[in-house]
Amino acid sequence: HVQLVESGGGSVKAGGSLRLSCTDPGFTSNGCAMNWFRQAAGKQREWVATIRSDASRSYADSVKGRFTVSQVNDMTTVYLQMNDLKPEDTAMYYCKTDRVQRTFQHSSCRGRRIWGQGTQVTVS
Repeated sequence: HVQLVESGGGSVKAGGSLRLSCTDPGFTSNGCAMNWFRQAAGKQREWVATIRSDASRSYADSVKGRFTVSQVNDMTTVYLQMNDLKPEDTAMYYCKTDRVQRTFQHSSCRGRRIWGQGTQVTVS
């Protein structure tokens, strides 16, 4: 059963653009953050961007000013708009969604983490 569906990857020339999409139908129930990570061949996975339920956004320095993360109104889909792509952006891009963990006293964004299968981005 596929819980996260990613799309939008492909091959582009340097300076081009792509928009990645990640859909999590269950996010509306108790989701708190959607995240993008990437992993280049032979390298460690790195964090790229996050959008939270309060609409705050964070970006890795390597993509700041070029990438924009956004979320649709129903909160089920997150987009990663990637502009001015560079060869060093070549990687498998993964969506990760976080669920709220609630207690009697408080809640935190430390519940279930769901990972997508990834979508390949190649920049030449």
